[in-house]
Amino acid sequence: MHTALQSLKARFAEIDDLRRAGSVLQWDMSTYMPQDGTASRGRMIATVEKAAHEKLIDPALAELLETASGLPEATLSTDDRAFLRLARRQFTRASKIPSAFKAEFLQHMAETYDVWIHARKANDFNAVAPFLEKTVRYSQAISDFFNSGETAWVHPMDPHIEDADPGMTTAGLTTLFADLRQDLVPLVRKLSSHTRPRTDFLSRVYPKPRQLEFLNWLAQSIGYNFNRGRQDLTHHPFMTKLGAGDVRITTRVDETNLCDGIFSTIHESGHAFYEVGISPSLDGTILGHGTSAGIHESQSRLWENLVGRSREFWAYFYPHLQAHFSDTLQDVSLEEFYHGINHVQPSLIRTDADEVTYNLHVMIRFDIESQLLDGSLKVRDLPGMWNDRYKSDLGIRPPSDAQGCLQDVHWYYGSIGGMFQGYTIGNLFSAQCYDAALKAHPEIPEAMTQGNFNVLHSWLKENIYQHGSSLFPQELIQRVTGRDLSSKPFLEYLKRKYL
Repeated sequence: MHTALQSLKARFAEIDDLRRAGSVLQWDMSTYMPQDGTASRGRMIATVEKAAHEKLIDPALAELLETASGLPEATLSTDDRAFLRLARRQFTRASKIPSAFKAEFLQHMAETYDVWIHARKANDFNAVAPFLEKTVRYSQAISDFFNSGETAWVHPMDPHIEDADPGMTTAGLTTLFADLRQDLVPLVRKLSSHTRPRTDFLSRVYPKPRQLEFLNWLAQSIGYNFNRGRQDLTHHPFMTKLGAGDVRITTRVDETNLCDGIFSTIHESGHAFYEVGISPSLDGTILGHGTSAGIHESQSRLWENLVGRSREFWAYFYPHLQAHFSDTLQDVSLEEFYHGINHVQPSLIRTDADEVTYNLHVMIRFDIESQLLDGSLKVRDLPGMWNDRYKSDLGIRPPSDAQGCLQDVHWYYGSIGGMFQGYTIGNLFSAQCYDAALKAHPEIPEAMTQGNFNVLHSWLKENIYQHGSSLFPQELIQRVTGRDLSSKPFLEYLKRKYL
C-alpha cells in the first residue's frame, strides 16, 4: 500500500475509534446513567468529539489526503477509491465547522436531552423551549458555515440534508413528498372508512419482564446475535455500533401497548443487521458504517413492516406470542391479531403509526424543520403549528404537547433540519429493495412461515449490507433495483396489502 494512503487510513481509524468511544458515552447516557450525571457526561462527549474533529481537520491529514488523491487510479483498489472519496467528503465538511463550536453544541445537546426527558413526562414545553431556541440558532449557524465560499445552498436545510442523505435537497424531497402525499391522503381516507378490526387486545396488560423475555427471544429468532450485541430499555429506541462485534439495540416497553416493544425491537434489529453485515474488510475504516440515514432506515423499516407486519411472519411467531401470554391472548385468533396490528387509523404518535399514515407524520416534521430553519416559524409557535398540521393532515388534534411536539427526541438531541426525511426515504426504498429480493427469491415469504430468514439475510448482505459506505445512496439504489428512488413501488405495496 502507498505510504500516504496507509498513513491516511491509520489517521481515519483513530478518528473512527474516538467517535465510537463517544457512542459508548451516549449509549450509557440514554440507558443506565444516573439522572444527575448529565452535565459531566455532556462535557465528556464534547471533549471526545472535539478531539475527533480536530484530528479530522488537522493540516497534516489534509496533506496526506492531497498526496493520496494524486495516486494513479490504476494502482488503487475499489475500496481504496471509495475510501478516498469518502475521506475527502468528511474532511471538506468537517473543515467548515470550528472544533470549539462543535464541542459547545454537543454539550448543549446533552443538556437539552436531559431537560426534554423531564419536560415530556411533565407535558411542559415551556421548560425545554429556551433550549430548543438555542438549538435552532446552532443549526442556523451550521447552515451559514456551509453557505460560504464557493458553495451556495438554496435552502438553509440543504446542508443538513446533505449530511444525512448525500445527494438529496430540500427542493427535491419536497417534490418527492408532494407526489407521495397526493396518493396517500385519499388512500388514508378510504382505508379509515373501512370496518374497524378488533384491537382491544393490544392495550391489555402485558407485564414488562415478560415482554422483555419475549422481545429478546424475538430478536434472536429473526437473526440478532446476542454474542455481538445486547438489548436495553431507553426513552426513544435506537441502535448504536460500538465495534464490529458490539452492535447494540434498545427498545421501549409499555405494559398497555404490546406493539410498542415488538415493533421497536424488530425495527432496531433491522438497523443492527445492516451494521453487522458490513464486510469485515471495512471494519475500523470510515467505510465500515451504513451509507446514509435513508438507506439505514430502509433496512429497519423493511424488517419492521414488510417482514414484521406480514401475515407470513406472524403465522410463525403468533403461536409463540400467544403461548407466552396465554392468559391475555387466548381469545385472539391469528387473523384477528394480524388485522389488529395492521389497522389503518390516523394517530398522534409517529413511532406507533401504521404503514399508510406514517409518512404524513414525517412530512409534517419535514415542513416544520424547514420553517424553523428559515425563520418563518418561531419556537414559541411550534406547539400551535404542530397541532394545526395534525388537525389538517390527519384529522386529529394532540391533547397535549407530550403527544405532540415533545414526542420525538430528534430536535432535543441533534440539530434542526435533515433529521426526518430519512424515514420516508427508507420507506420508499424498503419497498423497492424487498421487491428486488422477492424477484430473486420468491420463496422468502414461505420460508418466513417456518421462522427461516436465512435467504433474506443472505440477499440483503450480498446486495446492501456488505458494501457499508463504499457506495453512495443513489449508486446503491440503482445497483440493487436498476432504477432511481421512487414512491411507486411503495404505493403499489400498500394498495396490494390494504385494498
